[in-house]
Amino acid sequence: MHVDVMLTPRPLQQMGPLARSVEASGIDGILFTEGGRTAYLSAAAAAVAAPSLELSTGVAVAFPRSPMVTAQVAWELHEATGGRFRLGLGTQVRTHVVRRYGMPFESPGPRLRDYVQAVKACFGAFRGEQLEHRGSFYELTWMSRQWSLGATEFPDPKVDVAAVNPWMLRMAGEVADGVHVHPIGEPGYLQRHVLPNVTRGATEMARNPRDVSIIVPVNVIVGDTDAERAADRELLRGMLSFYGSTPNYAFIWDEAGFEGTTARIRERQQQGDLAGMAAQITDDHLGTFCTEATWDGLAEALVNTYGDIADRLVFYNAMMGRPERLERFGEVARRIHFLTAA
Repeated sequence: MHVDVMLTPRPLQQMGPLARSVEASGIDGILFTEGGRTAYLSAAAAAVAAPSLELSTGVAVAFPRSPMVTAQVAWELHEATGGRFRLGLGTQVRTHVVRRYGMPFESPGPRLRDYVQAVKACFGAFRGEQLEHRGSFYELTWMSRQWSLGATEFPDPKVDVAAVNPWMLRMAGEVADGVHVHPIGEPGYLQRHVLPNVTRGATEMARNPRDVSIIVPVNVIVGDTDAERAADRELLRGMLSFYGSTPNYAFIWDEAGFEGTTARIRERQQQGDLAGMAAQITDDHLGTFCTEATWDGLAEALVNTYGDIADRLVFYNAMMGRPERLERFGEVARRIHFLTAA
């Protein structure tokens, strides 16, 4: 099983040393989110500093950039990593896309589907094919040799999408190479929604569902002392309450047996009460949405929970405020490799 660590982009001069530390740890690669800083520039800095790492955007916001621009950046990153870059794309939400980026957001699901197909058409054009994409949202019909990046010795970059609801999961199965599961995607949600919908989408397009990677971020509470694990619990209460405030994700809480969680979080959110939001995430929530173990037991716990579901695991909270633990997470990654080698 492939194991990544999630990083938020940071000043580029910091990225090289950090990437080399990840490379030395035994973790397979880095997954970059996109917030205030761009995921692509951090990936470029990491690629130059640690060329053996597999790098992914997980995820970059699609709509602010044209499919051609995104395809060009992905192609160059794939080349720089020796064919070890995956392009992860997501829609973000209306407020960000319309009010922060100044771009249209209508029909985000179908728009992202068309976007993925347009990016893949650009990849074909770089290899010398005629550029001919006429979709519902994007038309790309011209590429001269002068403006083409040219073929590489590597297969095209994989294109993954972030998906939560059934329609998006089916779409991922139809056109993408992988699906980024949401950080509040607990194992029951994976079994009820992710696997069957991705399989359905792939099957309807005569694709093999096994060709669509299931990329699962794992929230871990790990340590050999109560104090060490308590720090993870408090961090994750805040993180899960932030994600849990989104109405579109309410069904995940409800189906897991925590009905009304989103409404209670949003009530505190409207009051500006961050501590009150976090307090809505109980120990029972953490027991369902997180994996808790000692350092020696974490690899087995993750493999037992996700071994039959995930193709790729992402240590989601490993580097949040406690970078000194990177070496320990590297040991866990190597143990996961051993347990899943067969």
